[in-house]
Amino acid sequence: MKYCSYPACNAKVVSGLYCEEHKRRPKRKPVYSKNKSFYRTQAWIDLRTSIYIRDGGRCRECGKFVYGRDAQVHHIKPIWKNPELKLDVENVILVCAACHPKLEEKPPRSKNNFFDNWGIGSGESSFEQDGKK
Repeated sequence: MKYCSYPACNAKVVSGLYCEEHKRRPKRKPVYSKNKSFYRTQAWIDLRTSIYIRDGGRCRECGKFVYGRDAQVHHIKPIWKNPELKLDVENVILVCAACHPKLEEKPPRSKNNFFDNWGIGSGESSFEQDGKK
């Protein structure tokens, strides 16, 4: 056992250099995107700036003033569904970092989603569906 390497800390450590209070926090993981090259184009940078000005620097969801990393531009119709709308002014809105994941969230799937197409698990028997009760 040894002492924590943080200055003036008297906590004892079993392994590593720092106690739990002074351990270094993991860095934020970078977000990987298939459209990374698109997000570096001048056309996107110009659109992003114009959206920030259009929305007055306020999140469209919660109304909070955002700037820097917290100011994120969200595609209403995703690029992977409609690539032709990726630079459309009407398809993008300014949102804060807290609201963006909520907008990106997919709708919850039902428990028996696999069987929904066949009517299995819907509570009706195949005879009831055919009208033969």
